[in-house]
Amino acid sequence: MRIDELKQEIIEYSKEIGIDKIGFASADVFSELRERLRRQQELNYQSGFEKGSIEERTEPTLLLPEAQSIISIAIAYPSRIKNQIRGTREERRGIFARASWGVDYHVVLRDRLEKLVEFIQEKVPEANTKVMVDTGELSDRAVAERAGIGFSGKNTSIITKEFGSFVYLGEVITNLPFIPDEPVTDSCGDCTICMDACPTGALIQGGQLNAQRCIAFLTQTKDFLPEPFRDKIGNRIYGCDTCQQVCPWNKGVDFHIHPELEPDPEIAKPKLKPMLRISNREFKEKFGHLSGAWRGKKPLQRNALLALAHYKDKTAVEEITIVMKEDPRPVIRGTAAWSLGKIATREAHEAIREAMQTEKDEQVLYEMEKGLEFELRA
Repeated sequence: MRIDELKQEIIEYSKEIGIDKIGFASADVFSELRERLRRQQELNYQSGFEKGSIEERTEPTLLLPEAQSIISIAIAYPSRIKNQIRGTREERRGIFARASWGVDYHVVLRDRLEKLVEFIQEKVPEANTKVMVDTGELSDRAVAERAGIGFSGKNTSIITKEFGSFVYLGEVITNLPFIPDEPVTDSCGDCTICMDACPTGALIQGGQLNAQRCIAFLTQTKDFLPEPFRDKIGNRIYGCDTCQQVCPWNKGVDFHIHPELEPDPEIAKPKLKPMLRISNREFKEKFGHLSGAWRGKKPLQRNALLALAHYKDKTAVEEITIVMKEDPRPVIRGTAAWSLGKIATREAHEAIREAMQTEKDEQVLYEMEKGLEFELRA
């Protein structure tokens, strides 16, 4: 079979199995990305979640020695919840980022990519492939940009003409010599709306992100959240969508194509207080299918405490006090104390003073002292 005919058959088959966009790229070295990654490393802008060395992340032949092409795919996900729910003063709610609505996208994309690989190997048994979704060494965005899926925006997202930036990306490296597609020529132009809107100034310049300041990254860390960012987190439980929400390319974009990616409102916007003492079993049953659950419940519980502090939720004082006194994890006890301090009722501050009498952990005691520095509100 001619390679151009095979390419067309792959494109047609991709539509049948629920792939919204597909593109083909060469497996040449990503030279520009390599320099950018080196610069990121020098400036300590990396998140620490990156896999592999800079060479492995930019040289496809280190991952598949006979690599000649990369097939890039995109799947669109919703930007709005159909049956919207809102929190109340008695039952405040948090929010998961849109990329964590529905079934874990790693599972969804891997399913599509493996079906694609099976199709290719039926046609060409000698084809060699390597599938990657997000956690692989290659940059999904760099591959998608080269393959013509979309252009790389100043918010570091791939922006497609059809679906804006609300797409998941994955790729297959292969030894088949597909003719590459042309990269998209659109760009952000002079627009800096996303950079101006970023709550923490994490978008340093067009297309460069300081992950150490990015709320999406910070919500996934397991230690105490650095104090300058605690007021910035708002009610975010996992991730951050601000730079996508404000993007003009995303105006009016909302696709509900894949049922498994549809958000359950009660999970996408969970009540905060029940999260504080949720058991491991309950957590797994309710949130285990989300991509946002990959770090476990600790970061999400810490973020829920900060969200309750953001709301200055007086109704949560009793529940947070129990967490501060009884939770075995210092990060959770300390964050609970700081949150009580920020809620700043007399009852909350009294609870901190009482807990200080028996607390032994120095970091927790420090957070308790910081909590008591907030001026009483009532």
